[in-house]
Amino acid sequence: MILCLLVLTGRAQELNCKVTVLHDKISAVDPVVFTSMQRAISDFMNTHKWTTDDFAVNEKIDVTLLINLTGKSSADNDAYTATFSILASRPVFNSSYASPLVNYVDKDILFKFSQFVPLQFDDNNVSGTDALSSNLTALLAYYSYLIIGLDYDSFALNGGTVYLKKAQSVVSNAPEQSKNITGWKSVDGTHNRYWIIDELLNTRFQDIRNYWYSMHREGLDNMYSKPADSRVKVLGGLYKMFNVNKENPSSVLVQFFFNAKSDELAHVLAQIPASNDRVPYITMLSQMDVPNTAKYSALK
Repeated sequence: MILCLLVLTGRAQELNCKVTVLHDKISAVDPVVFTSMQRAISDFMNTHKWTTDDFAVNEKIDVTLLINLTGKSSADNDAYTATFSILASRPVFNSSYASPLVNYVDKDILFKFSQFVPLQFDDNNVSGTDALSSNLTALLAYYSYLIIGLDYDSFALNGGTVYLKKAQSVVSNAPEQSKNITGWKSVDGTHNRYWIIDELLNTRFQDIRNYWYSMHREGLDNMYSKPADSRVKVLGGLYKMFNVNKENPSSVLVQFFFNAKSDELAHVLAQIPASNDRVPYITMLSQMDVPNTAKYSALK
């Protein structure tokens, strides 16, 4: 029995995902369907093997997935419109603090869930046989690979490339049969799944990935033992990121980054004793992350 437990622990899957399905806007559907949906998606995220690596239980990546069902398709009784809110974090060494990796809301999602049909995903057949059903598993796979890729990138420079490419492969092979399925193509807008992963893997944005690594591994992970040096690592990379933003002013990746990191950066910036020393960082942050300008300006 002990040997079995050790084997199971050693081969634990990568994600510790908590799933919540909100369905107060949906009527005339048995609530059991939504309980089944929540359980099926949770099982899918937590039991699918996303990498070739073995994770200990305490190494799992914490994820919160909130699915807010906003409507029901008139063409298919099992199809729903929804908004996905995705949060993910990784622990910081020598602390109880978890650093956010993803804080993103994906809107206008359409998918199909059949209570008695198991969720299935195959990297070699992402689009499956039913577009709306496959759209759900494609979405879940995309965000799983994206989160894992960003987690690996935070521990090793470009360490998550293989999983970011898997997320890009999901984008390239996502369901297309329904005109109401959006977010997978460049023509679907400038702020969607296509552009997030495209920019992450584009050499024009390499400095952001470099900064992602130094911010976490060389900065936050050393904050307990070397706070001053760590603050330099966390804030110093903003100069290169500022240049990337200047050359790519409409980048979805920059705002994707700040959605997760604005509070963390403001907290680190507040630890700089002299307010005058904060000004260059406040100026850069306010120009790159306009929605959170007031948060940074308050530190003056």
